[in-house]
Amino acid sequence: MGLFFAFFIVSGFFKNEKAIAKSNISADTVLMKKHLQSIVETPQFRNHKNIDQLNAVAEYIRHDFNKYGDSTGFQEYKVNGQTYKNVISSFGTEHTKRIIIGAHYDVCGDQKGADDNATGVTALLELARMLKGQKLNYRIDLVAYTLEEPPYFRTENMGSYVHARYLKDNNIAVYGMASVEMIGYFSEEKGSQEFPVGILSWIYGNKGDFITLVKRFSGAGPFVKNFISNFKSSQQIKTETFPAPKFVTGVDFSDHLNYWKFGYSALMITDTSFFRNKNYHETTDTLDTLDLPRMAKVIDGIFLSLIHLK
Repeated sequence: MGLFFAFFIVSGFFKNEKAIAKSNISADTVLMKKHLQSIVETPQFRNHKNIDQLNAVAEYIRHDFNKYGDSTGFQEYKVNGQTYKNVISSFGTEHTKRIIIGAHYDVCGDQKGADDNATGVTALLELARMLKGQKLNYRIDLVAYTLEEPPYFRTENMGSYVHARYLKDNNIAVYGMASVEMIGYFSEEKGSQEFPVGILSWIYGNKGDFITLVKRFSGAGPFVKNFISNFKSSQQIKTETFPAPKFVTGVDFSDHLNYWKFGYSALMITDTSFFRNKNYHETTDTLDTLDLPRMAKVIDGIFLSLIHLK
């Protein structure tokens, strides 16, 4: 345990002084709000039972992706006789090696899921707009997943499992993957941030005012190392890195789980979910709880990280 805490201390206080070049393209909070409303304010809840609603959201994502991507389409698969869809849009398709940026569009049960995970999907939609026409060093696939929530979480029916297995089975060259999982909830109140291990509040403070990059404790891989360096160097938002061991609750509670399973370098970008946002998997996870300006800064950080990856 001593080594564990020492690693967090070193990671938490490490600062990258060299800023990367900024861009004249940035996330648009007006468009973000439009996407969030379209995803959240639906006739039915977008859970596994309401397949027509899931398909409607998938079509909304595909339609918007199609405005910007080099290629866009569905990855369809069947579960219990029903067809579910991942939505994929690709940029820089002249490159062989690719980066996956993913977020799930389904919700857990009968709730709106504004932060979980309409914020992640909105990030994908804004990234699509921002990536159009950019000179890239890798192919970038934006992937919106289905069936990431219970009862399919940690099963082979997860959209991220289906996608990661497809990459592995077809020997597709992957540089790395980033899961965008809840990026819209922030708080300046003391005591608003909890941790899986209480002593971490001594290091990071107890305010939920930062975004977190969660990586494997060891063997994170070159993509994760370079992405984190770029993200911090973009200087868009207060950022902390959690190099967490497997036993830490929540470290693998998202889409990156299945890329880890197949041996890919992957990380999660998150506001720390239930460690901060008590609306997690509750009917109170609504649009009015989100901080769109800070969410936009997270998206800007992802964008700048991607376009500067070497």
